[in-house]
Amino acid sequence: MVGADLLADAGSGAELAHLGAEGLATVVALIGAVVFYLHHRAEVAESAGWRARAEELLAATGNRVDDQLVSWGLSPAERDVAVLLLKGLSFKEIASVRDTSERTAREQARAVYKKAGVAGRSELAGWFIDDLLPGGDG
Repeated sequence: MVGADLLADAGSGAELAHLGAEGLATVVALIGAVVFYLHHRAEVAESAGWRARAEELLAATGNRVDDQLVSWGLSPAERDVAVLLLKGLSFKEIASVRDTSERTAREQARAVYKKAGVAGRSELAGWFIDDLLPGGDG
């Protein structure tokens, strides 16, 4: 370590120029450490700010999706199915998650598609994602 070397050299009668150079190196190293620390703290704070903003946007997006499902007149069960469809679950998986039959899941999905005015799962997902992509209507 530069500081320990400086103290050892001072104790052994090193020349003043040598001690000055080592002292300057010690000061520069300390300044560099402080600058690095402050920069790191600033980046951590900025990262936390971006993370909070992303969470706000995700929550707002979820609320917009839910609002749209309600505006289509979907029942609570149909809204659950619609969200699971958007998440990419199969009818078998939807039935398992909702503790219903696969046939019920399919019928609820058909009701979702009809009320939303879409032909199927792809169009349902496309309805929501279109605004998020470049060139979307949103």
